[in-house]
Amino acid sequence: MSYLDNIRTFVRVYELGSMSAAGRDLRISPAVTSARISQLEDYLGVRLFQRTTRNLTATEQGKAYYSGAVTILETVDAAEAKVMHLTEVPRGSLFIAAPLGAGRRLVAPKVPDFLAEYPEMSIRMRLTDRSVDLTTEGLDLAFFLGQPEDSNLRIRKITDCQRVLCASPDYVARQGMPENGADLISGTHACLNLRYPGAAEFQWMLDTPEGPKRYAVSGRYECDDGDVLTDWALTGQGIALKPVFEVAEHICEGRLIPVATQTPPVPVQMACLYTHRRHQDPKTRLFMDFMTENMARSIREAEARVAKMVSRP
Repeated sequence: MSYLDNIRTFVRVYELGSMSAAGRDLRISPAVTSARISQLEDYLGVRLFQRTTRNLTATEQGKAYYSGAVTILETVDAAEAKVMHLTEVPRGSLFIAAPLGAGRRLVAPKVPDFLAEYPEMSIRMRLTDRSVDLTTEGLDLAFFLGQPEDSNLRIRKITDCQRVLCASPDYVARQGMPENGADLISGTHACLNLRYPGAAEFQWMLDTPEGPKRYAVSGRYECDDGDVLTDWALTGQGIALKPVFEVAEHICEGRLIPVATQTPPVPVQMACLYTHRRHQDPKTRLFMDFMTENMARSIREAEARVAKMVSRP
């Protein structure tokens, strides 16, 4: 397997543009990363990278070798997938990503159940509210809320998530109850915004009697971690737009209350994103099947609890 390990290391160095980054991604030391590249170069009799103290760039031979190396790895992965499918004993590691709120509440709690059912597998999990690149980050799949920007990837929809505008009772007592989106932009209310480098949406899409409409809300609080926005809302700092499953417990316990209910947020898609070459991988499909069923159930249960609570007289 050493030759394949060298090829896999080359591909990650090429894609990430860094020996150290590739080593971290593959969980090997920089020395091992460098040694594998050197072994591959000795075997091929060419230089694959030009190295300086500050930069690493692929040579013409390296660029030419990359596409073939990817094909080799895809062929090996496909062959292994067929064997695992026949033996029905999936094994290996999955590298997944999820938004912070969904990852903590929906994905992470179910990972132990999945691994108990498939003891030959392991899960590496990254939680982030920013957009991720499956190819450059070496991810097998990523859960996300909204619409992906890369149409070349495959999407498996899990469910539509209801969202809610919410604030603490103290905030409403102090600032008044906003009835609709117009109240949110009147200058009276503070909105808590999820923003991170490269974020495409800076407005709230609300459902009005005339149809969906964007509102350019503003406020002094911004963060790239959705749970921080929830914490700020709980302490009365402003109004947050949240998936219902993230704040269901707080609403049912009265720590947060729905606001601007005349123009509720438009539901958002919860889905799973994966590359074409992962489509036939049994362990990827098994994990998606398992998580799709469990996540959809958890989301529906949370929404039902909040709907029951809100409908009480």
